[in-house]
Amino acid sequence: MDPVLIGELLAALMFFGVIGFLLLGFPVAFTLAGVSLMFGMVGMSLGVFDPSNFGSLPNRYIGFMTSEVLVAVPLFIFMGVMLERSQIAEQLLLTMGKMFGNLRGGLGISVVLVGAMLAASTGVVGATVVTMGLISLPAMLRAGYDPKLATGVICASGTLGQIIPPSTVLIFMGDMLSGINSQVQMAKGNFAPTPVSVGDLFAGALLPGVLLVMLYLSYVVFKAITDPQSCPATPVPADEKGTLLREVSVALLPPMMLILAVLGSILGGIATPTEAASVGAVGAMVLAALRSRLSFGIVRETAIATATITSMVFVILLGASVFSVVFRMMGGDNLVHEFLSNLPGGRLAAVAVVMMIMFFLGFILDTFEIIFIVIPITAPVLLALDVDPVWLGVLVGVNLQTSFLTPPFGFALFYLRGVAPDTLPTSAIYKGIMPFVALQVIAIAILFAFPEIVTWLPRLIAG
Repeated sequence: MDPVLIGELLAALMFFGVIGFLLLGFPVAFTLAGVSLMFGMVGMSLGVFDPSNFGSLPNRYIGFMTSEVLVAVPLFIFMGVMLERSQIAEQLLLTMGKMFGNLRGGLGISVVLVGAMLAASTGVVGATVVTMGLISLPAMLRAGYDPKLATGVICASGTLGQIIPPSTVLIFMGDMLSGINSQVQMAKGNFAPTPVSVGDLFAGALLPGVLLVMLYLSYVVFKAITDPQSCPATPVPADEKGTLLREVSVALLPPMMLILAVLGSILGGIATPTEAASVGAVGAMVLAALRSRLSFGIVRETAIATATITSMVFVILLGASVFSVVFRMMGGDNLVHEFLSNLPGGRLAAVAVVMMIMFFLGFILDTFEIIFIVIPITAPVLLALDVDPVWLGVLVGVNLQTSFLTPPFGFALFYLRGVAPDTLPTSAIYKGIMPFVALQVIAIAILFAFPEIVTWLPRLIAG
């Protein structure tokens, strides 16, 4: 049998083998590395895999660990955790709830808006969902909200941190796509390729993030009009109306100033993402100090949480690096290239197929797991077909946001279930997120049909 066919067959079996072991509940990082090593040994025995290919792994992984761009990841995580510990999210939720309480659906509107602001200032999905679940969910249930609407709004709004900058997913995506795009362009004979920066992805993700917020708000308003009993008004007591403006100013101004300092410096070309993340981390500590919430204990807890989250991501990245080396060296990339290149419909059909695969993988895998596995395999083919790398990166980001919402392994559902009252059935949470998953599919379709929504702002900033 042809060795090339044997290698491609092993590569395909390895991909499905990884999915199978993950469904059995094995840890992701060890599954990726372990299954890849087993298939690599099989490939060695059949003469279709050279073990010397593993020699590139140390330099490759050290390159990830020392990348200046990826240094921004722990800094942004530190900023988000510190803001969560300083209780700024709580103040925002309580104040915005009072501001919109007189409207039907007002609490739902406030949750969406606060979710967007927390996404732009923290980007930590778990902390956002838990905070809003602890504060807003009891208030919404006491006000008579439909449990399905209340839980759906909280879960969906909490995941906005995956796409609204500063998103750690976009940072990894930018680093990966930049290297892949350079290789593809040089293979085409362009030895001075246009770089793909994290700033480009941040700029490209702003309008899609606003689009998602508008879709969520539209759904809440639609429910308020068509089913007023599902989201009744919660009038603010008369004695609290006089102080509302001051409370709004105190709650909104600090995080808004931090958002402008971080994102404005990146988009304006004043600072790199890593430099802006440093400003954000220091700014978060300053805001905590102004609220008398900065102490050695808080800094220690924040540092431990940051190290835990960052280590988890980079251990997954190590396993994904082993998978990528074995998959490519056994000819899996050629198999993917032939499949996507020969699809009827050209590059748009290829992008659509990759988006569908990622969407369904989101039911069983986490966001980082998907991008570390799928992007190295599919992005070279798509970029070789002249797909815009910024559009591709943002489209993937919006698509993978659904992985936090889709059962059975949607992490936002687990976060909310952990803080929701026992009287709230889990089925209500699962049913509640269905309309919001549909809204995200609509958003993906809009971005697919109108790429200019993503590419316009980066091109405008680039002049």
